[in-house]
This record gives sequence, structure tokens and C-alpha cells, in this order.
Amino acid sequence: MNTGGFFRKLFNSQIPSIGPHEAAALVASGALLIDVREPAEWRAGHAPRARHIPLSQLADRLSEVPADRPVVTVCRSGARSRQAATLLARKGRRVHNLAGGMRAWVDAGMTLQAKGGRPGRLA
Repeated sequence: MNTGGFFRKLFNSQIPSIGPHEAAALVASGALLIDVREPAEWRAGHAPRARHIPLSQLADRLSEVPADRPVVTVCRSGARSRQAATLLARKGRRVHNLAGGMRAWVDAGMTLQAKGGRPGRLA
């Protein structure tokens, strides 16, 4: 009997998925938006006020994620950020996953920025 899939579904289902407008509202009210994409994706364009912590570095950089305020995780499509959200939830963080990732963010008409505040693009 393979219980790994059962537990994966069980734990992932407990993490709220939210849309881009709700994510932006949470960030405006003090939540931290963590972008877990790779550096090249981040450089091309990211949400304003996001903090970049690639998924591959998240476990080693947990001290950068506050435990006293909500966290929203985001990637390109929502898959990596779901993994990040699961890790953060296990470490006691109040976390939400941005469903649809940066694609949903852009589709909702929300801006991306690149280095120096220049307009960004989805990579």
C-alpha cells in the first residue's frame, strides 16, 4: 500500500490557495510574498515587494521567513510554490499558495518589475 500519495494530498490540502488579487491584498496588509522561482525567472520579472528565495534554498534560509506574519508563496505556475508552502507550514508558518503562480498574476493584469524598477516580463 502506497501511503505517500495519501499523506501528500492530506498535507497539501491544508494550505489555502488564493488568487492574485487576494495575494496582493494580503501583501498590502503586511504578508510576505516569497517568490521561489530560479534566479533567471526572478530577474526577468517579479511581483513588486516580493522576496526572492529559490525553492532549492528555502530550507537553508528559513530564518528569513517570519513566523509572526502571513506568507504567500509564488512560482511560475503554482507547483513549486505549493512545495514551498508545504515546507513552511510544517515549520509553523501561516502560509498561502498563489494558485496559478505568476501566470495568474500577469493574467489578472498585475505588474511585474525587473532590476531597477523597470517593467518586467514573465520568463
